[in-house]
Amino acid sequence: MPLTDTTIRTTKPSPAPVKIYDDGGLFLLISPAGGKWWRLKYRFGGVEKLLSLGTYPDVSLKVARERRDVARRLLADGVDPSEHRRKAKAMAVETATHSFEAVAVEWLAKFGPTWCDGHRERAQGRLRNDVFPWLGKRAISEITAADVLVCLQRVEARGALHTAHRVRQTCGQVFRYAVSTGRAQRDPTGDLKGALPPAVEEHHASITDPKLIGGLLRAIDGYQGSFVTKCALQLAPLLFVRPGELRQAEWQEFDIDTAEWRIPAERMKMREQHRVPLSTQAVAILRELRPLTGDGRYVFSGVRTAARPMSNNTVNAALRRLGFTKDEMTGHGFRSMASTLLNERGWSADAIEAQLAHGERNKIRAAYNFAKYLPERREMMQWWADCLGALRSGAPVIPLRAVSAASA
Repeated sequence: MPLTDTTIRTTKPSPAPVKIYDDGGLFLLISPAGGKWWRLKYRFGGVEKLLSLGTYPDVSLKVARERRDVARRLLADGVDPSEHRRKAKAMAVETATHSFEAVAVEWLAKFGPTWCDGHRERAQGRLRNDVFPWLGKRAISEITAADVLVCLQRVEARGALHTAHRVRQTCGQVFRYAVSTGRAQRDPTGDLKGALPPAVEEHHASITDPKLIGGLLRAIDGYQGSFVTKCALQLAPLLFVRPGELRQAEWQEFDIDTAEWRIPAERMKMREQHRVPLSTQAVAILRELRPLTGDGRYVFSGVRTAARPMSNNTVNAALRRLGFTKDEMTGHGFRSMASTLLNERGWSADAIEAQLAHGERNKIRAAYNFAKYLPERREMMQWWADCLGALRSGAPVIPLRAVSAASA
């Protein structure tokens, strides 16, 4: 006769396993230790088989009967319930490792540690906000160019065309990784070339007029906020590195005695170590700042904790506080400022490009230029610091000294 909940609860364990039966091959196996397992006995292809349906009381009598009925419908259709379950589990595992999100997370875990923090965070943000909600759970091999385009158009519709291009680029990297690991046949983003309007190149606002540069430098000297921020503002025009490279500077990277800052490759955009010659003015600022933050890791430590560098908006916020709008000057604009005036004063374009850390695609040539232009870059950086000092005092741009024989 059919089982009841009362029968199940009152049946006690015995020294040997006990089976109490319901209808249709369903029974409950009670172990000597008291465990209760639902089993379904059935025949398929002339062979008797057992299918586990869960444990009691987690799986109630009602649910066990429902699972039995599902299995019997499969049998009626000529499908082995055990094989059906095996395939379903395999498909679930494949979905978990072959979805777009799973592949993207794996790709980020493998390559992300070699990127600078900003680049990694931007890639993660693009995927998390603009791709995963719509394509994340889809099998990556089934996603088409049209599917990706819908995501890109959604980004474009909110006025973020430049971001849309970046999303396409990031998706392409994920697809190509999937191809290399055997989880996709091709990268469909290649079919989207020309599907988006070209993004207008973004230019970072910069002051390049010598008189206005002098006013900017005097304003920085009068900054009334955090001393750490003031030092970052003072060093930004002297060193003209990228804002992220400056704010994440670590004391261990500086050799004050030899007046050089070596930025490790993992924090550089082109993934190569960058040497920054330090002028006497830059060294003086660092010496003044060291008693305040020198016991920590970061030269420009954060406001809330010394365990993290200042935020990526600190320098720009300070410029706004000094009265310079985003259309007048940005932290990145110090690079344009230096490049413009150094080129105008006749410094070697190669030395300037090397100091700006604009990448050389040919690695042999890059290594050659790295060594060749360093003496000239040392002289150039000191000239540039002296030039800024003259502009701060209201004097005209100082004339270019004769290039030394070592840098000629």
